[in-house]
Amino acid sequence: MAPYFLRNIIPRREKSVESRTLLQGLASLTFTQYLQVFCGWLAWTCDSIDFFSVSLSVTALQDVFHKETSDITTSITLTLLFRPVGAILFGIISDRYGRRWPLVVNLLLCCFLQIGSGFVQTFRQFLAVRSLFGITMGGVWGLAAATALENLPVEVRGFASGIVQQGYAVGYLIAAVINLRLVPAVEVGWRALFWTASGISFFAAIVRVITPESEVFLRVKRLEKEKGATTKHKTRVFFHETKEMLKRHWLLCVYAVLLMTGFNFLSHGSQDLYPTYLEDSKNFSSNQATIATIIGNCGAIAGGAIAGWASQYLGRRLTIVIFVCLICAFIPLWILPSKFSPLAAGAFWIQFGVQGAWGVIPIFLSEISPPAFRGTFPGVAYQLGNMISSASAQIEATGGQNLRTTIVENGVPTDIPDYARVQSILIGVVSAFVVCVTIVGPEHHGARFEHAKTAVEEGGGADEAAVEDGDGAGAGANRPERDSSAHEKGHASAPDSLREEAEKQDV
Repeated sequence: MAPYFLRNIIPRREKSVESRTLLQGLASLTFTQYLQVFCGWLAWTCDSIDFFSVSLSVTALQDVFHKETSDITTSITLTLLFRPVGAILFGIISDRYGRRWPLVVNLLLCCFLQIGSGFVQTFRQFLAVRSLFGITMGGVWGLAAATALENLPVEVRGFASGIVQQGYAVGYLIAAVINLRLVPAVEVGWRALFWTASGISFFAAIVRVITPESEVFLRVKRLEKEKGATTKHKTRVFFHETKEMLKRHWLLCVYAVLLMTGFNFLSHGSQDLYPTYLEDSKNFSSNQATIATIIGNCGAIAGGAIAGWASQYLGRRLTIVIFVCLICAFIPLWILPSKFSPLAAGAFWIQFGVQGAWGVIPIFLSEISPPAFRGTFPGVAYQLGNMISSASAQIEATGGQNLRTTIVENGVPTDIPDYARVQSILIGVVSAFVVCVTIVGPEHHGARFEHAKTAVEEGGGADEAAVEDGDGAGAGANRPERDSSAHEKGHASAPDSLREEAEKQDV
């Protein structure tokens, strides 16, 4: 008999979708739910604009600071290295106090540091500001995903996951358009990109202020008011449940970090130096490189939405595997042509695959996460993967210095970095790694994590269901329909836990 992780890679039909269709699910959403999804999407869009402002400005920053490409990419590495700090800090605060105000503070800090990035005068100042920026950026993803997804009905979450994750591609697209049109038209040049990004982050913070708190935490506040729980008591419970969660799910934590390491190598390896690759290895102008980047991000947006929707029927892991295989199929089109049109087509399909696979990740991580720690667990796993993959841009830059090729420029043979070969090797190896890790992992398709206790309630670390208003809401009928996991076997929760009830239903 095949291993369990292969037998459950395609979820059972009755667990894939509810009785309602996607359109019926979307029609049932309230204005508040739509606003929460928009808020999560916008926050992640801001994070992307802020991050890719550096990638799109590498050439300009080289001229200003008189540094090599590998030196400029140090700022990207430092940003990624410090992101886990922000994920831990803001994730814990959000699981302890709620989603709204931690994300507001996070976005305002991004705004202020983007302004600072545009005012720096030395390379050392630039590195310092971008390092601090990494801390603030680190908190955005986990809070954005939790804000957008945890209040939605099950049948809508896959599609919404793809939409929210593509805030990343939309942010890159917006940054590319600003870099293409605004930056050349103003005297301050590249600094205008950073200052414009700060204004968008400020707008996102205002949107989050007017967006209601998650219903999960409103429920907790009502219960606390009835019980008269003190802040000291809640803090003690929070740390106890955190310890309990780590004891039960340490293996799941390791798995999530490994998965996110592969995914971050996949995205950063195909995006961070892509404009530089086109300019240096394909002899494109900065304008052409930016247009190709825009086309690639159009593919990313389409891929994310389609993959998120498909995962509701095919399952999360199988959808990821299909889209990663699609990446490998289009690597030749991505690197071999020398003309703009086929290279732009290659960018479209590569990013269709990369961000298609990524579109499943917000809901996939939310479903496999310990339910009480949906703010901390996905964000920290994501950012630890970011930290491990933080050297991807430098790996490619260094590889380009050692792997060389020759092109004819103005009738003269010119020795240049062979970024095409470097990127194809990296993406091919990473794709194989992602497929293997995804296949052997758990899948809790259709998890009803909104019924779980929070991290400030006793039993939250044991994945227990919440009982609200004495109506028996913690009964098995309202438990999440989770598939049992090869990674979870031997780590069963308490008898009344969500995970064990799911396993009983599977049997």
